[in-house]
Amino acid sequence: MAQESTTDKNVPVIELRHVDKHYGDLHVLRDVSLSVARGEVLVVIGPSGSGKSTMCRTINRLETIDSGEILIEGEPLPQEGRELARMRSELGMVFQQFNLFAHKTILENVTLGPREVLGQSKEEAEKYAMELLERVGVASQANKVPAQLSGGQQQRAAIARSLAMRPKAMMFDEPTSALDPEMINEVLDVMVELARGGMTMVVVTHEMNFARRVADRVVFMADGQIVEEGAPDEFFDHPKTQRARDFLDSIKGH
Repeated sequence: MAQESTTDKNVPVIELRHVDKHYGDLHVLRDVSLSVARGEVLVVIGPSGSGKSTMCRTINRLETIDSGEILIEGEPLPQEGRELARMRSELGMVFQQFNLFAHKTILENVTLGPREVLGQSKEEAEKYAMELLERVGVASQANKVPAQLSGGQQQRAAIARSLAMRPKAMMFDEPTSALDPEMINEVLDVMVELARGGMTMVVVTHEMNFARRVADRVVFMADGQIVEEGAPDEFFDHPKTQRARDFLDSIKGH
């Protein structure tokens, strides 16, 4: 009977239960439990080395976990094989580096997944890809290869590539950290539009203004643990823990 609940609106799109992860002796995730509701924008912040990116990468098993459980719409994340590939295709992922195929055009990059994984025809995939490239503001670059685009344009193309798979949720692992300052806002603007459109999002970022403006909930991590979480204004104006206060003090003026 439990299977029927997978499309239930009350079932979290993403749920982590008591997740632990080690790299050798380093305990990078310590008993992390977290859920992300449908349409929620969850922003994860914290100092470098706090486990933010690792946590983000465990959600679609780019990183394995030592113990605990990860569920996508109430279903445990498969270990491997076709089921894992299917579930992974339903979770968009945008990285620090754009990870576009260097020798394919932007249009080819965006249509590859829908054609290979979703079985779309070339025409169908290209039509939707162009709509998405238009939406992220790089339609005019469709026939260029990645090296001909700026970093900001490449990252927007990478977002379009993830959206082309019609994902249930999008994860962003520090998507602006490799960009020059003038390009950061053009990527954040696309993410703001996605959030307004109701996309379920997990965003690991150092961009505090974005966190404050767009997040439904802010999660603060330090030393592999979730130390504090809450609504953005509450967290930024009235942090409850000394660790969060110290972190916010350290980034003021940056």
